[in-house]
Amino acid sequence: MRFGITTPIVTLNPTGHAPWESVAGPEELTRIATCADRLGYHHLTCSEHVAVPVSKEQTRGATYWDPLATLSWVAAHTSNICMATHVLVLGYHHPVEVLKRYGTLDVLSGGRVILGVGVGSLEEEFGLLGADFANRGELADQSMRDIRQGWGERVVGDMVVAPHSPRSDVELWVGGRTPRSLRRALEHGTGWAPFGMTDVELSTALTQHPRPDDFEVILWAYGLDPLAAPDATAERLGQLAELGATNINLRFVSRSVEHWCEQAEALMSL
Repeated sequence: MRFGITTPIVTLNPTGHAPWESVAGPEELTRIATCADRLGYHHLTCSEHVAVPVSKEQTRGATYWDPLATLSWVAAHTSNICMATHVLVLGYHHPVEVLKRYGTLDVLSGGRVILGVGVGSLEEEFGLLGADFANRGELADQSMRDIRQGWGERVVGDMVVAPHSPRSDVELWVGGRTPRSLRRALEHGTGWAPFGMTDVELSTALTQHPRPDDFEVILWAYGLDPLAAPDATAERLGQLAELGATNINLRFVSRSVEHWCEQAEALMSL
């Protein structure tokens, strides 16, 4: 089982972030990324929202760092850790745009990109960007097919995409809140990265849908305190492993960037 980081600072969820994250910036982000890289974490994440309606700020949060810019910064300061978009909303991007932009990042990072993708759910944001909300599921399915087929290819259709990823394959993790997202992941992706689902809902979905041996299941662990509560932390990780997790995105209780790094080191010592 591999451990990834739900990156502090870059996404400020109203119920999930620590106070220090609200005033942190590039210096603190760099310390977190280099710490996680040194400790051997598999990946870190950055999610996507271009803009959030004022009416939904209290429930969704408003701070979402742009994933391409953020992960490019991280790539320049690290050597081994993978960088996962979690999630890139496919309806906001032409698939060739994804191939070009994230293929370039794959070149710059030495093949460390993971594409976490999703269908999207914020209708107002779709409207702002002129994207098709009603048909977003069907369009996302086609986009995933196009991305997997075109990843690492110089010629896509009758168009040259250069630079492009140095690899012929990319990990494509499909996010979502429902069993439908798992079915979509099994059909088009290489892994499932659900969020907002209970353990019972996760267990039911994973039990009902057989998976290939190499299929990834990326689950989340929030509020971990490996320094003060190592037994509870280990127990929670064990529960997620029993559910079928192959990767776990971790969010630690933390009072500062220094404390976060101490937590990250303590987790790896459990």
